[in-house]
Amino acid sequence: MGLMKYVFEQAGKPRGKFGELFAMSMNLGHSKLTRWGLSYLTVNPEDFVLDVGCGGGKTVSRLAKIAREGKVWGVDYSDASVAAATRANRKSIDNGQVKILKASVSELPFPGEMFDLVTAVETCYFWPDFQENLKEIYRVLKPGGSFVIINEAYKNEKFEKRNSSIANTRKFLYYLPLEFKEYFENAGFSQIRIKTIESKNWITVIGRK
Repeated sequence: MGLMKYVFEQAGKPRGKFGELFAMSMNLGHSKLTRWGLSYLTVNPEDFVLDVGCGGGKTVSRLAKIAREGKVWGVDYSDASVAAATRANRKSIDNGQVKILKASVSELPFPGEMFDLVTAVETCYFWPDFQENLKEIYRVLKPGGSFVIINEAYKNEKFEKRNSSIANTRKFLYYLPLEFKEYFENAGFSQIRIKTIESKNWITVIGRK
């Protein structure tokens, strides 16, 4: 396996000790992107929040500092990511504010209408069925709750050479802003907002239930 292919395999599902280190490194690499995307949301102190594909756990930590009177869950289907996110949030887990679970976006282990906010940072590229997975997120949101996708890549002619080379290295799905909107609408979301930084190829997509 070539180096680039191995790196993108780890990005999609970190494995082993290297995978834990990789997941932890994403905490730093995605920090500015996450801060930018979350700036378009209001997170209340008492909110129940879910971070899907929590990776190294930094987004969970960031959200827990805001939703300090609520609770924050992180889920990931990678054992390495669960271990890294648990380590990053140990204090908040011990005091009962945070929980980290191994789970897939295809079948979230929560009852319907549980969360005020669901976040997904740099993860939906790897989801097995984007449309159906959006419906699963819609299921666990409270009425009036919000879901946000924050990605550092979307379909844009300026970046297509780079993005397509990544997609060819590993199964990696990314969309036009209009396609995101259509997927969200088909899943039942409304009041859809799309923000981009075209020069960086960053995109944030927000929908409400």
